[in-house]
Amino acid sequence: MNAVVIAVIVMLLLSLFRVNVVFSLITGALIGGAVGGLGIDGTIGAFSEGVGGGANVALSYAAIGSFAVALSSTGLPAALVEFVLGRIGNKEEARKKKLPKALIIFFILLVAVSSQNIIPIHIAFIPILIPPLLQILNEMQIDRRLIASVLTFGLVTPYMLLPVGFGRIFHEIVATNITASGLTIETAAVSKAMIYPAAGMLCGLLVAVFISYRKPRKYQERASIVTDVEKKGFTKSGILTAVIAIAAALAAQLWTESMVFGALAGIMVLYATGTLRWNEADRLLTEGMRMMAFIGFVMIAASGFAKVMSATGDVERLVEESANLIGGNQALGALLMLVVGLFVTMGIGSSFSTVPIIATIFVPLAIELGFSPMATIVLVGTAGALGDAGSPASDSTLGPTAGLNVDGQHNHIWDTCVPTFLHYNLPVILFGWLAAMIL
Repeated sequence: MNAVVIAVIVMLLLSLFRVNVVFSLITGALIGGAVGGLGIDGTIGAFSEGVGGGANVALSYAAIGSFAVALSSTGLPAALVEFVLGRIGNKEEARKKKLPKALIIFFILLVAVSSQNIIPIHIAFIPILIPPLLQILNEMQIDRRLIASVLTFGLVTPYMLLPVGFGRIFHEIVATNITASGLTIETAAVSKAMIYPAAGMLCGLLVAVFISYRKPRKYQERASIVTDVEKKGFTKSGILTAVIAIAAALAAQLWTESMVFGALAGIMVLYATGTLRWNEADRLLTEGMRMMAFIGFVMIAASGFAKVMSATGDVERLVEESANLIGGNQALGALLMLVVGLFVTMGIGSSFSTVPIIATIFVPLAIELGFSPMATIVLVGTAGALGDAGSPASDSTLGPTAGLNVDGQHNHIWDTCVPTFLHYNLPVILFGWLAAMIL
């Protein structure tokens, strides 16, 4: 079997059996590297080389975590909680009111969608917004698996469909690589084609909201570093300082294109205004880094995993072997292309990096099988995006877990990865396949 397939399956199975994701990635990489012919020394060498690529991401998340906890000292999260609780009443009333629940879910969805285009900060908003809202979610007994599904939808669907922010980058990658592979298309055509897989994402979201996680779910009231800081209360000056700090962080991040320097700018504002006291700063910033450490370690391990997969050469071989299996069967060809895209993205951890790998073979194959240009765009774009939702090593699942698990009551695999995999990847494969056959 292909080394990538084996490595991904091993990683997923170990994760499902509640083996730590970092160790699951390392084990999957070792087995995949051995099967791929690298040997133990070659696998370790490739993995060690790859982990450096995840260092910047890990540092970014640590910095954002520190800023999130430091921001809590201004009282802004506490003010947000009090504002919302004042409008939903006591616990019993909150459980019965459907409108406030819908508004909270819609608000989280709106922020997640905006983080990909209007204010392109990706998952940086999650550790700032979600932990303070956990008290409200607990009061209303909202299933956190639903919130994870909402967040992942907001992180993935916009770049699939909308040609702005991160979506513009993704659409340009799709259009450029399809054109370079022998089929000239306009970037604007990508949005029209990706309506279909995006519709699959929407169907998955609706199922999660109205069917899968509709029932109340109880959580214990547990303290976290964020809630401990919030107990200090809030003042108007603190709220103003928080707004200024967020604006500074956003401006710095957009200017430098770095979450690290964005978080640093926000923290410096808190230092300069005296909101973040020197005698408390070290403890708060350290706790913030600890809150996001899980994401950092997973991304470092995922980078090493991806490097091993690339070193085996089996990523490209998987694409080629799948093409050979198709023969002239158009329906089978469309399905295999999508499934291969799912494995590749879960293996290398990036939808944006998957497209160049699969386009070079899938585009000529799609032309040979008689797929239209729009159908080809659907196949390549959908195959690239598949796996972002549901992957244990994806930003789109790690981000929600980091925000929802600050009190230790949200499991990354079973409460984020499995729900998002089932609700999004399966309908996206179906909608992408149907679109390829119809267009």
